[in-house]
Amino acid sequence: MHCTKPATRRWPYHPSCFKLAHVTRELQRPAVPLGLQRNIGLGQAVALYVSAILGAGVLVLPGQAATLAGPAALVAWGFSCVLGIPLALTFAALATRLPDAGGVSTYASAAFGTSAGVVAGWWYFTAGSVGLTIVPLTGGYYLAAAFDLDPGWSYLIALAILATAVASNLAGIRTSSRAQIGLAFAVGTVLLLASIFAIPRAEASRLTPFTPHGLGGIGSAVVILFFAFSGWEAVAHLAEEFHDSQRDLMRATVITIVVVTVLYLSVAAAVILTGTYGNEQLDHFAIGTLLEDAVGVNAAIGSAVLALIISLGTTNAFLASVSRLGYALARDGWFPRPLSRLTRRSTPAGSICLVASISAGGLGLAWIFDWGTEDIVYIPSTLIIVVYLLGTAAGVKLLEGKGRMLAGIGFVMTLCTLPSALGHVLVPVGTAVLALTYRWAVTRNRKLSERPTSQP
Repeated sequence: MHCTKPATRRWPYHPSCFKLAHVTRELQRPAVPLGLQRNIGLGQAVALYVSAILGAGVLVLPGQAATLAGPAALVAWGFSCVLGIPLALTFAALATRLPDAGGVSTYASAAFGTSAGVVAGWWYFTAGSVGLTIVPLTGGYYLAAAFDLDPGWSYLIALAILATAVASNLAGIRTSSRAQIGLAFAVGTVLLLASIFAIPRAEASRLTPFTPHGLGGIGSAVVILFFAFSGWEAVAHLAEEFHDSQRDLMRATVITIVVVTVLYLSVAAAVILTGTYGNEQLDHFAIGTLLEDAVGVNAAIGSAVLALIISLGTTNAFLASVSRLGYALARDGWFPRPLSRLTRRSTPAGSICLVASISAGGLGLAWIFDWGTEDIVYIPSTLIIVVYLLGTAAGVKLLEGKGRMLAGIGFVMTLCTLPSALGHVLVPVGTAVLALTYRWAVTRNRKLSERPTSQP
């Protein structure tokens, strides 16, 4: 029954009808939000992107690349920055066209059908969840080494980093993304300061000989740097929560490309021009050594603090991303339904806890069997390659004009890395079999439940 009395300026209903209207709204109000809420603005988007790309690899890759290629590592960094652009813009274009928490799963479904979408979703969910074992463990390594702790402390520190990210994400994407701005700003500031402080000690003479290890050294550096630019797909899973994905997604991507390129190239140039590379110790603590020489901060402690900030930021960003994918897969029936439930803060708590449980389980197994990050990294790395292949292939089919061309370049570029992953082909194949088996079981049960019962 509708209120027909005139409304006043203060109340949307006439005062005598307000009680009825209030009761009606309370009866209609859902217990939890009906969907993910739009809480991400441009600043939060850039912070999430930067944190997803600037992983813990920034601590070791500048030194490792320089050791492999010498000063010509600058060519490898520049080449890798250029190659990252097609991937970044392809996923941004797809997310703008199809802003959904399913991310690459949604794009693969739209391009190649539901089976492809389910497989892509399981691939990325597995990669992200296992990857969240590696990221906090890297921070744990640096902190344990800096304070001369027993190696076992690395796993406890990693668990604390993971728990902090879980608490931030359970508080809601608004709180999580605000924290991300601070973390991303801190990382960017430290890296930029390390590069600026290195200028007085930079010597152009260190650029010769420019290619001491030939073109092979540059190629080897490009291979390891490819993974420094992975993460462009992560924020695509948060596109549904942007205030204005049509406007902000592409802008955030372009800004992040510029920020990441400037930071990576600045740090790489500082490491090379100061000669802060050449052995395992220098390579691992290159950034800390730059800070130690500039402001007197102990290299190990400086690197550890930076590793902690980076690990927290990357863990926070990827936990938000992967949990949204889990929510979307459950919403669409390809994960257990309870994972699609949202809290009053529009948070997929069940999916967050599942991702965190997988990560914590990985940390436990790594501790029991004495696995290092090098023993685990091939799982997410191999899965990310096939996710990129399927995502860029979807871009070729779904996008037009320049978007299709960029997707094609990204596909070819990723295809070139596939030979390095063939030794671990059972990882994506096994994951795909599990995904399709689950889909078959769900579809079969659904058909059985919909079958009409015979009447006696």
